[in-house]
Amino acid sequence: MRLILLGPPGAGKGTQAQRLVQRYGIVQLSTGEMLRAAVAAGTPVGLKAKDIMASGALVPDDIVIGIISDRLDQTDARKGFILDGFPRTVPQAQALDDLLKKKHIKLDAVVELRVNESALLQRVETRVAEMRARGEEVRIDDTPEVLSKRLASYRSLTEPLIHYYSERRKLLTVDGMMTIEHVTREINRILSAIGAVEAKSAKTAAGKAAARLPGRAAKVAKKAAKASRRAGKPASKGAKKPGPGVRSASKARVGKSPKKSAKKVTKRRAKA
Repeated sequence: MRLILLGPPGAGKGTQAQRLVQRYGIVQLSTGEMLRAAVAAGTPVGLKAKDIMASGALVPDDIVIGIISDRLDQTDARKGFILDGFPRTVPQAQALDDLLKKKHIKLDAVVELRVNESALLQRVETRVAEMRARGEEVRIDDTPEVLSKRLASYRSLTEPLIHYYSERRKLLTVDGMMTIEHVTREINRILSAIGAVEAKSAKTAAGKAAARLPGRAAKVAKKAAKASRRAGKPASKGAKKPGPGVRSASKARVGKSPKKSAKKVTKRRAKA
């Protein structure tokens, strides 16, 4: 499973990404973490990014794509991945498409968490007010003012990706204003729908196996019944016939002996 999560800041992408990682055993690929890991590992692409990051400038798209390319070659990414924080622009999406095509990797879906920006701002304002009331320190980047700027940046740069992936029939939209549990269930539902062909095949195979089961059960029952009958009939088919001078238990009880006894009694009475 290979996914991209889209949504404005505060939509809950990180939370849902972690849940998908745990459920499907795939890896979450964050561009920030990948850049830091590449720099720490001293890879050729990481060394290029190191000086740029140190200067505070934005890392060019070609370097980011190079780092993603190296990361996708690692063993743990073969089962599947979630791209978090990339792509952010249409040119980045186009570069990613080219990379995946070269690696013969198919992107399964782009999941958009659609939220109400006014509600997001209200959430942040409420959270900040509660933190201040408890005497807690509020992070500089966790304020309504900062969020407003980030939302504006998302609308201008990243929101066009919704149209981009919609045209390519990759976009799946989920109401991000639901509870975390509801959002998780809805994402899992639509991901199952994507794999409907595979699920249907598995269901058909299971149905065929179930259809064969009663026949097999009947055969087993039939064999058990035969075995039971054989146990109760020693002279049944397959058993050896009794030899001369050997009588069955039933003949020993019934036999001709009762008639002979009656004749002897009659003769005795006649003599008397």
